[in-house]
Amino acid sequence: MSDSANPSSPGGAVIADDAYRNHSNAFDDQNGIDRDDTVRNDYDDGYTADHDNASQILSDVPPHNELRTRIRQAVEAVKTTRPLAPSFTNFVTMNLVANAQLAVGGSAAMSLIYDEVVDMTAIAGASYVNVGTLQPFYREELAKISQFWREQSHHWVLDPVGAGAGSTRTAILESFTTAPPTVVRANASEILALCNIWKLHDDADDTSAATRPAGVESVDDVDDALDAAMALARFLAAAAPDGKAAVAVSGAVDLVTDGTHAYRLPGGSAMMTRITGAGCSLGGVLACYLAVSDPLTAALAASLLYNRASERAERTSDGPGTFQSAFLDALYAVSADEVAASPIVAVPAESTEPSADR
Repeated sequence: MSDSANPSSPGGAVIADDAYRNHSNAFDDQNGIDRDDTVRNDYDDGYTADHDNASQILSDVPPHNELRTRIRQAVEAVKTTRPLAPSFTNFVTMNLVANAQLAVGGSAAMSLIYDEVVDMTAIAGASYVNVGTLQPFYREELAKISQFWREQSHHWVLDPVGAGAGSTRTAILESFTTAPPTVVRANASEILALCNIWKLHDDADDTSAATRPAGVESVDDVDDALDAAMALARFLAAAAPDGKAAVAVSGAVDLVTDGTHAYRLPGGSAMMTRITGAGCSLGGVLACYLAVSDPLTAALAASLLYNRASERAERTSDGPGTFQSAFLDALYAVSADEVAASPIVAVPAESTEPSADR
């Protein structure tokens, strides 16, 4: 289906490789971004590799598109309403998750037992679950919690950290199939593994993360996970009371989809790979935006904010330690207008429609 035949698809001209890179470079110039050469070259290597095969089928989202308006409104709403988004998250990154939520304007709480989660749900706009560090009681508690949220039609974000590694983690993730989240945020390998665990993507490559987990680091490219992310988003939407869901895939160039439309988000900093908790805190911030907006808008707003904040932090830091502090400051400082003006590149509808063999 062409963009002209699909009024909900943000159309635009096809962008070739050079024009695509110029678009991102122009954004840097406009916003005063001057990346450290070493880090920029490291990041651009991944950026170029991800785009050489994909840029010919991408179209830019126009500046005054309604999607950008929703993104700006979501960022502003979190700053003004301070929604509570409790987290059932891992011990390694709990502090960064809470601080990131506070920095963007949200309110944070860490809830790890069923009774407390029930109480928090009554006053929370959305919640966040991260399975990065496991305890014996998680298996039973998380199954109960997800079922409770389903009964309450409560929105929540899942980060399936390390999906495909270990029987306990797999069992926990399997339990979510009867009460799935509203949004999944993960790297490409985790998306592929989760689709295999939930039996949503039968044609997944046998060499994907499902059969070769590598800790919490992705061993697959974002483009490799496009079909899986689309299938996952459609599954989540089918289970959602309002039919809305989203999947956010983090990588050199992030991908966000609601199962119908897909968007690539160029930008960001390779320094995000030098600190622990970047993805975990993104899930917590995404939950804050989910409390005030629809899933697709929330996933886009959070991912774009992280790209802009990491770029700002990179140019004022000397290494991972100062970068993490600068990143929190940047999350606080980046404006809603800056987030909404970010590069957003739409994958044409014909590239995202499920084929007969999927």
